[in-house]
Amino acid sequence: MATVLQKIAEIEAEMARTQRNKATSGHLGMLKAKLAKFRRELIEPKGGGGGDKGEGFDVAKTGDARIGFVGFPSVGKSTLLSNLAGVYSEVAAYEFTTLTTVPGVIRYKGAKIQLLDLPGIIEGAKDGKGRGKQVIAVARTCSLIYIVLDVLKPLQHKRLLEKELEGFGIRLNKQPPNIVFKRKDKGGLNLTATVAQSELDIDLVKTILNEYRINNADITLRIDATAEDLIDVIEGNRVYIPCIYILNKIDQISIEELDLVYKVPHCVPISAHHKWNFDDLLEKMWEYLMLVRIYTKPKGQLPDYTAPVVLTGGKTTVEDFANKLHRSIMKEFKYALVWGSSVKHQPQKVGKTHLLQDEDVVQIVKK
Repeated sequence: MATVLQKIAEIEAEMARTQRNKATSGHLGMLKAKLAKFRRELIEPKGGGGGDKGEGFDVAKTGDARIGFVGFPSVGKSTLLSNLAGVYSEVAAYEFTTLTTVPGVIRYKGAKIQLLDLPGIIEGAKDGKGRGKQVIAVARTCSLIYIVLDVLKPLQHKRLLEKELEGFGIRLNKQPPNIVFKRKDKGGLNLTATVAQSELDIDLVKTILNEYRINNADITLRIDATAEDLIDVIEGNRVYIPCIYILNKIDQISIEELDLVYKVPHCVPISAHHKWNFDDLLEKMWEYLMLVRIYTKPKGQLPDYTAPVVLTGGKTTVEDFANKLHRSIMKEFKYALVWGSSVKHQPQKVGKTHLLQDEDVVQIVKK
């Protein structure tokens, strides 16, 4: 472990020393690829079993979505969780109060959402310091991440936390890069770009792929990609998670400062202690989670508006909905009747590939 950490530190130091220009871009690309490989060893260490499993960290996934609270010690994560969900996570005025993951559940607009208060992350978590490694491993499984910041020192905290999460292969508020990468057995490297590239050329791509010992591949760049984008695609273990920055303790700043804070993108100012602005936070949470509620309608009865079936993350076809109800339904599926905003006529007959929208009512007709 220590040797990997030393190597990571050496590579980072060398990258900081190297001037960035056209001549050094190949060398920097190689260093970035090396860094990504060592980081991967930290996330998934070589060799089997044994070791500290991170007691109290793996929490069973319940509900329709999972939100992780990430932040430095003592920014008010536990207060926020206990006020949102009514769960008591130990709160005190010294650092590192919360030592294991504390789960809580809230119901919002009919969806059940699990909240996880993750222990405070310290600098160097991605290099295995503190309990950071297990914390970030849990963060990778969340559908949304709340980065809780102290409004009095937000920016340096925000940068450090983003760097820690990036180091663990978590990309915040980003889409996967539009790069097609296919390995093959022979035929060398084929690089095609559908847009002009400002950073990547065939030499830099070769340098990066040499680091992974890949000599034969087809690569299509559909965006103006950076070396990091290419490395992300080759590594293939990146997770893309939406993120909301919560600026806590706004009771300690002036109105003028609050106006400035509101202009920051992906940001919600709140006061966890006074329970200020929670409704704004929940509304933004709903928008970022992109949950779709579907109501069921048994034949000849009124729709059941009390318990919606919640579909997540792009899986919103009629087939996904039926599978969520029960795996056996699709075997006898004939068609579905849909009322709501996803269809022109009320009701409309649709097939299993029809995309549903929030608050549609569906009745499944069997063979």
